[in-house]
Amino acid sequence: MRVLVTGGGGFLGSAICRQLLQRDFRTVAFQRSEADGLAAAGVEVRRGDITDPDALGAAATGCDAIIHTAGKAGVWGDFEDYRRVNVEGTQAVIDTCLQQRIPILVHTSSPSIVHAGDDIEGANEFLPLPDHYTAPYPATKALAEQAVLAADSDSLATTALRPHLIWGPDDPHILPRLAARVRRGRLALPGADKKIDTVYVDNAAQAHVNALLNLADERTCAGRAYFISNGEPLPQRDIIARLLAAIGIDVRIRPVPAWVARAAGATCESLWRAFRIESEPPLTRFSAEQLSTAHWFDISAARRDLAWRPSISIEEGLRRLAEFTAAGPSAVRSDV
Repeated sequence: MRVLVTGGGGFLGSAICRQLLQRDFRTVAFQRSEADGLAAAGVEVRRGDITDPDALGAAATGCDAIIHTAGKAGVWGDFEDYRRVNVEGTQAVIDTCLQQRIPILVHTSSPSIVHAGDDIEGANEFLPLPDHYTAPYPATKALAEQAVLAADSDSLATTALRPHLIWGPDDPHILPRLAARVRRGRLALPGADKKIDTVYVDNAAQAHVNALLNLADERTCAGRAYFISNGEPLPQRDIIARLLAAIGIDVRIRPVPAWVARAAGATCESLWRAFRIESEPPLTRFSAEQLSTAHWFDISAARRDLAWRPSISIEEGLRRLAEFTAAGPSAVRSDV
């Protein structure tokens, strides 16, 4: 089987590419940036924009499946920028599958699309989407997931996975953000005792590979979305302190009332818009909501339908992260 991974040079995408290679799949990575490490490992690397139908179509030629991880993430920015990548880019992938008769599409969605600003504790995939969002990222990811699931048919089997807070060695997202917010060994944190889910990157990658295999055979996951996590919800203060310790940062967590964080997020957004400040605010309504609430999920559907389980525990993942950090390059990448 020949598989195209959009965003293949990214954190999750590269992990998926490595696992596909281990199964002897012919693997093509498509992204805007260089991916020398993947090329050296045997991945065919194609560069281009996800919204460019010609570049995407050329990369997908001869493929039997697409795993679509490419997207624009973040807590701040212009809605149209997010829509172009997350909605138009996903539609371009769907169109490419239909035009080239590629029968399998696995889409990387996000659990943030079900977050309405309140606690989510042990919810499953029947949790409805909210009628409004406080940031363009979840809003556009929701539209993308809906398009993918609506495209499921006899000729194109689709599924959407919602991995929650992916971390691991060489993480360019969560760990750099956390490290940047530590001041003199302290970190202000709303919702410090609220439980959250996370997922180790190789577990998230394995879920995508298993979804691919399911769609190629039984198709029990076709037309459905799945929460993906380590299944080990922990209080935010605990997992954040342990992640930072694994990259060599000792921190004291200072709890902040949730209402203070939410008010600060709204105030920051107003000031940034009023003065047209180009940088990202230190806090937004979306990030304040995420930080001040519980969000952990029931992953039994993914275990059942995808024949998947998170094989690397948080404890083992932290050990691997600490070893990676001690071995040389920091887990907090300098290009983020």
